[in-house]
Amino acid sequence: MSEPTTTTWKYLERDPKSSLKQLSIRGRRIRARTLYGRFMSAEEPMTPEEIAADYDLPLDAVKEAIAYCQSDPPEIREDFARSERLMEASGMNDPDYKYGGKFKLIPPEEFARIFNS
Repeated sequence: MSEPTTTTWKYLERDPKSSLKQLSIRGRRIRARTLYGRFMSAEEPMTPEEIAADYDLPLDAVKEAIAYCQSDPPEIREDFARSERLMEASGMNDPDYKYGGKFKLIPPEEFARIFNS
C-alpha cells in the first residue's frame, strides 16, 4: 500500500484568518483559486506573467498556485460544497432570490453542521 503524497509549497499556505481550507499565497491572503480563475477565464484568460504583474507576485508563486489548482485538491472541492450547502440553507439558491427572495436565518446548530461537515 502506498503512502499518500504530500506536497510542500514554497508560496502557498492555509490562511489562518479564513474559514476556507484551500491554500492562499503566503502572507497575501490571495487564494490560489483566484489566480487560477484568472488563468482559466473563458472571457479573458491571462498568462502567468500577466497575473504575476497584476498582483505584484513572483512568477513562481503564480505558477505554483496554478499547479496546486490543477492537482484538484480536495480542500477546494470541500470549500465549494460547504458554500453550496450554506447557500441552500439560506435560500440563496432559490431562483427568485435575486428578485427579492427572502434570506432565511440559519439556526446555529445547522450553521455548525454545515461548517463541520
